[in-house]
Amino acid sequence: MPAPHRWRRAIVWIVVALVLLALVGAIYKRVAGAAMEVEQTSISLAYPYQSLTVLNASGYVVAQRKAAVASKATGRLEWLGVQEGSHVKAGQIIARLESKDVAATRDQAAANVKVARANVEQARAELRDAQRALGRSTELLRQNFVSQSAHDAAVARTDRAKAALTAAQASVSVAEANLRVAQVAYEQTVIRAPFDGVVLTKNANVGDTITPFSSALDTKGAVVTIADMSTLEVEADVSESSLTQVRVGQPCEIELDALPGVRFRGYVSRTVPTVDRSKATVSTKIRFETLDPRILPEMSAKVSFLAQDVPPQERTPRPAVNAGAIVRRDGHDMVYVVGEGKAVATPVRTGRKMGDMVELVEGPPVGTKVVLNPPARLGNGNAIKPARS
Repeated sequence: MPAPHRWRRAIVWIVVALVLLALVGAIYKRVAGAAMEVEQTSISLAYPYQSLTVLNASGYVVAQRKAAVASKATGRLEWLGVQEGSHVKAGQIIARLESKDVAATRDQAAANVKVARANVEQARAELRDAQRALGRSTELLRQNFVSQSAHDAAVARTDRAKAALTAAQASVSVAEANLRVAQVAYEQTVIRAPFDGVVLTKNANVGDTITPFSSALDTKGAVVTIADMSTLEVEADVSESSLTQVRVGQPCEIELDALPGVRFRGYVSRTVPTVDRSKATVSTKIRFETLDPRILPEMSAKVSFLAQDVPPQERTPRPAVNAGAIVRRDGHDMVYVVGEGKAVATPVRTGRKMGDMVELVEGPPVGTKVVLNPPARLGNGNAIKPARS
């Protein structure tokens, strides 16, 4: 074979090899530089007592003492002296119904009492006069100055006077009873607070017709709804299968959705002695050890039932991360911090375990995103992206 031909074939093979090497290099570079899909989590604050939690439940804040305040009388609302958020004292007048007719009846009954008492005085005067006449008749009869029939008439008059006085006194009792009835009817037009509390809702306005049972069209039953804020507690549903883990007096931690980051101490006050068959749960009441004025009825709450009481030093939140985010590399614990689309290996020093979390004595600050369950092939500086849900 001529030398030039051999050289041409060698050059062709060299070019083909170079092209293949370039393709392999490009593919390797593309594969090596592709972003790896990873799960992510964040470093957050956790409480050491989480390891003592035996059960979690959710519920709502309710007032143990709550009342829809209404009137036993029927009438038009004439005056309303409170609004939502007003603080009221027991016995305080909060509303009045129109009461002119009832007041007139009360005044009439009071006048009848005065008339009845005047009749008693008149009957007493009649009795005194009859008794004096009887005394004179008795003395005259002894001296035979009057006949027996005249004396009997004096005795009969005295008896009639006594009977008249008794009847008059009975009339006073009747009139006073009627006055009490009228006063009660009048008092029923005045609506008072049954206990110290706060007005939650206003159900009626001035001019509305109030009826005891609100059965008529366009009428209202309750005027306002009030609650005793000192009796606020959490009502949580506990599965009947977990009921053995709950006991009266058991310490609890309460977290309200409206106040994130704030934990309240509490304890199990009581459990309702019946099961809701539709949900297979038992209603459990948890009392706050210390009430906060920011706590309001109907706030949603999460309750952690603890195995034992927690000392004050264990109530301080500490930085922690999911245990799956911590890996061992080159003899050191570390996490892969998510930064600008890359995984940055960051050494950490761990503390105690708190449930699914591990305390970070040293490491990235709270709020930092890290890789959860990092793959073994993940290295420092590798491109990453969030895993598809």
